[in-house]
Amino acid sequence: MIRAGRDTDADAFIRLIRDAWAEYPGCVFDLDAELPELRALASHFAEASGALWVAEQDGQAVGMIGTSPLGSDNAWEIRRLYVAASARGTGIAHHLLDTAEAFAAARAERLVLWTDTRFAAAHAFYEKRGYVRSGSIRILDDLSKSLEFRYAKPARGLVVEALDAAGAASAERRLSRILVDCVASGASVSFLPPLAPTVAQGFWKKVARDVAAGSRLLLVAWLDGAMVGTVQVDCATPQNQAHRADIAKLLVDPAARRQGVARALMGRAEQAARGIGRRLLTLDTNAGDAAEHLYRSMGWQEAGRIPGYSLQADGTFRATVLFWKAL
Repeated sequence: MIRAGRDTDADAFIRLIRDAWAEYPGCVFDLDAELPELRALASHFAEASGALWVAEQDGQAVGMIGTSPLGSDNAWEIRRLYVAASARGTGIAHHLLDTAEAFAAARAERLVLWTDTRFAAAHAFYEKRGYVRSGSIRILDDLSKSLEFRYAKPARGLVVEALDAAGAASAERRLSRILVDCVASGASVSFLPPLAPTVAQGFWKKVARDVAAGSRLLLVAWLDGAMVGTVQVDCATPQNQAHRADIAKLLVDPAARRQGVARALMGRAEQAARGIGRRLLTLDTNAGDAAEHLYRSMGWQEAGRIPGYSLQADGTFRATVLFWKAL
């Protein structure tokens, strides 16, 4: 059961946070010196115009989470997500985050959180939930000498954003899942099913390196807070083609299709390419795929077809259609 947190839950809040910090060397828990608000945490969140929740299991508090407005960028911060070690892996963390995100998304356009650089398991959890690294590392003047990563994502609606190198690296887990699912559904993206997750992860690691090197733009789409799609602008063209770029790996989670995600990604990819001075775009796709119809509807011109270009999972071959578009 998830219920509103109360000041009388103070002992449970203290236990949850103290036990979690004890799992990491160097994390110092000093209640009176640095965390006195835990003695009346519900009041603390109420004074900040936020909200606080507790997860109970068999009558015992096994998890907590809060959220409050940041006061800038029309954003709310996700705070104090902790789950007892005995209750991890049960879905409680997801239920808590669902609760806080729904509350915040009704009031904000963006969700933000900070997490200690030592909390690797938390990073993996947030990244699976569509959060990406954003901005600089925060240095805290506390007993634990904490450094914190900033994670963020759009709260609602269909939003497409370009990721920097840190954001691209932190998106690897979620993008790997999307790639695996798209390949399984027959997407024409250079891979055959079943695609091993390790192969997918290796692919996105290379993409992140290219983003860091400035040779590739990576755009990602969120739909109501869930990361559901991506496309790339490959800028690594020869010297005499510095005006050109390739559009690559348009992917939409099969569960999020027919909601305008692919069209939004392509529109932003064209805008991003134009922004870096590229005036001619090229791409290719399997003949007859839904993507072919999308490209034609968005003004792309067919340059030709290559019969038998790509091998399919059933052993047959498909023609590829080459497209171009002048910006």
